[in-house]
Amino acid sequence: MLSISGQYLARYRGLPPDGGVTLPVTGAQRRFILVRALDPTGRPDLVPMFFAFPLGTVDPVRLAAAAERLAALHPVLRGRPGVVRGTPVLRVERPEVPVVRVPRAPGEEAGTALRRALSAWTPGGPPLRLFLIDDDGTVYGDGDGDGGAAPGAGAGPGGGAEGGPDGPAAEREVLAVVLDHAVCDGTSLARIVEELGAYAEGPGAGAPAPADVDAGLTAYREAVLLQLDAEDRAASPESLAYWGDRLRAVRDRSPAPRPGAPAAGARPSGSAHALLPSPAGGVPFPELLDACRAAARALYGPGHVVPLGYPWGGRPPGAERVLGCFLNTVVFPAATGSAPSGAEVTADAWWDDLDRADVPFDAVVHAAREAGSGWSGRLDGLLTVDDSRQRPPLRLAGIEGREVHVDGRPVRGPFAVSVTQGPELRLRMVWDRAVLDDRTALDAFDALAGALGTTTEAASATGRPLM
Repeated sequence: MLSISGQYLARYRGLPPDGGVTLPVTGAQRRFILVRALDPTGRPDLVPMFFAFPLGTVDPVRLAAAAERLAALHPVLRGRPGVVRGTPVLRVERPEVPVVRVPRAPGEEAGTALRRALSAWTPGGPPLRLFLIDDDGTVYGDGDGDGGAAPGAGAGPGGGAEGGPDGPAAEREVLAVVLDHAVCDGTSLARIVEELGAYAEGPGAGAPAPADVDAGLTAYREAVLLQLDAEDRAASPESLAYWGDRLRAVRDRSPAPRPGAPAAGARPSGSAHALLPSPAGGVPFPELLDACRAAARALYGPGHVVPLGYPWGGRPPGAERVLGCFLNTVVFPAATGSAPSGAEVTADAWWDDLDRADVPFDAVVHAAREAGSGWSGRLDGLLTVDDSRQRPPLRLAGIEGREVHVDGRPVRGPFAVSVTQGPELRLRMVWDRAVLDDRTALDAFDALAGALGTTTEAASATGRPLM
């Protein structure tokens, strides 16, 4: 019997020619496209990166040329996710990367204008888009987009309205590099930043040679086919039985939307953050999972098994280092009861999970249901981990941009935790105000930070200090 990925590939190969270049998609892309198709608004999952520069640094014409060269060389950056006869695909179009100067209405803050620009993202357009705006102090270096910063939480250089090493915020501009998540993963983000800066800094960013464009298309297609083959082999009966047993007790715990929430004029999501001490080698992943378990207990109560997800994976063996979305979402059954737990117990189970981490998410959901779980497949929390030492800075006109944040954007799930490993541990949590009230979410952040052994104060969306 064919696996889900095997069935998908058979359907893709059975599609009639349509005169264009239509590529297959990986399991991760398949999930993003199907989630979007089921969303009444058609809203894609966006991955924005925000960089602050001194005012006048960014040359929009030069940057657009560099971005279009980047998209020409990497077919996924000129792909349009879509569905043909029920089959998710990626249609490859000509390179087009607009650089949009974001206008501000009278009295409108820069952060609000950027959120408005992203919320107006039109499906079916280029998957990579650039937005440029003059900052007014409402885009933050390490702080929170909804209020002031407390000690240890974004109050350092670049936090708040000071603008960091580039001077006051009123004398800087912010460049947003925004991607449809269906075309990128963490590895891709680092390379996009590196190559975009290199092309913009170089002697010219003209169109690449046709042979280079064709080579990029061939390499990408081969990488996706290798990924689908790996997914097909990973979904063995033994692995599916493992995930069925592992997730049998998982149930949806996300609350129903609260009537009238969020309040009129309020941002759709809240956020909290902290800057924590970090050991030299960083915090082990199982400890981060355990911390998320503590947050889930504060949010959903004791005695449950909550589905938390985290991205994992990389390019399949033999594939070239192409841009794309090759990660998989692995499910962690976070037990919130009083059963023995801790980093060691979590680590043992986690290593077993990693042995089967290549099984595509949709196959894992199916296996859980077959085993008797009532889980719908929705995730009640998400953990992402990044390493600041492995992401190059964006350099334009010889100036290194400072990565900043714009909070208050929509969140796909009830809550999401992001951890940035580096000289310090940067801990951030965002939540959907439609389903979680700020007080409950902040209690969960307390539990999250407390599980990591910190009493660092953190700024929050409501301005309440977290002790």
